[in-house]
Amino acid sequence: MTKSPKFAFIKAQWHADIVDQALIGFQQRLDELGLDASVDVFDVPGAFEMPLLAQNLAATGDYDAVAAAALVVDGGLYRHDFVAQAVVSGLMDAGLKTGVPVLSVSLTPHHFQPSEEHHAFFVDHFVKKGREAADAAARVTELYRELVPAATAAA
Repeated sequence: MTKSPKFAFIKAQWHADIVDQALIGFQQRLDELGLDASVDVFDVPGAFEMPLLAQNLAATGDYDAVAAAALVVDGGLYRHDFVAQAVVSGLMDAGLKTGVPVLSVSLTPHHFQPSEEHHAFFVDHFVKKGREAADAAARVTELYRELVPAATAAA
């Protein structure tokens, strides 16, 4: 990459102690890849607020990609399934509407209990998912930068 990439990273604050680990993994992996990337971080109250912010950030043209992280858990109510579906669909729509890749690190576990074992598992899992998002952000940025000159030359 010739120009340093710039990414936006949105974090839902429900279960922030777990979700924040995705950003740690994201930044660690970018460093390992040797990318001189900048990452602007945005906290939102919950997962449901992520798609609109992702769309607005992507629409600025300032970012090569936007990543959004949340943990949507079953609190004993049916609505978590609806929230999770709305969030993932909204993030996909934001990318499609703006042409900027929007990456989801939004997880909805089937079984989550606020136990030490589950907490530790999801802390580690979100670091891993953040790292995977960084790999995806780096690759998709490189791919889009390769495609833009080719499309311009063909026009």
